[in-house]
Amino acid sequence: MKNIVILISGGGSNMAAIVRTAQRDGWAQRFDAKVVAVISNKASAAGLDFARAQGLAAEVVEHKAFATAPDPRAAFDAELAQTIDRHQPALVVLAGFMRILTPGFVARYAGRLVNIHPSLLPAFTGLNTYQRALDAGCRFAGATVHQVTAELDHGPILGQAVVPVLPGDTAQALAARVLTQEHLLYPRVVAELLQKM
Repeated sequence: MKNIVILISGGGSNMAAIVRTAQRDGWAQRFDAKVVAVISNKASAAGLDFARAQGLAAEVVEHKAFATAPDPRAAFDAELAQTIDRHQPALVVLAGFMRILTPGFVARYAGRLVNIHPSLLPAFTGLNTYQRALDAGCRFAGATVHQVTAELDHGPILGQAVVPVLPGDTAQALAARVLTQEHLLYPRVVAELLQKM
């Protein structure tokens, strides 16, 4: 069985879209794959409740607990990797996981670590992507699923969804339209990856 571990920091709507698609489309039968665990860096992440309701392992590795470590980021990533590895993942999926990962962590899961970013990469890496797209006068925005590399938001592109920018759009309105496309794009790309494994 190809185990999928999903990392979240908040509501986990993309995680929920992947879990629902896996159930609806029978990934266990089609790809010999299933989502086995959802891990968050915040105990308050609402997505953990959804994961528990689906019978998935829902675990927390609180990044703030490592604040006093000599290298807090590396200490957190080491603990996170141990937690992930207990589930023997074929794929580690970042779904709104708001942490920049160390190069060592990324290397550990090279080729098995994917992320979704709310812009049409390579445009607008980092944060505040919707407002930046509006400020730049973009006529289109969207989302990108990519392999994670040590350089933030620069890994090979696996899939994109394009959304038109409408007259009078606000960052919030644009974000809501992009999110509906993310919920279609991310499960599709994950399924494509599983098919090749």
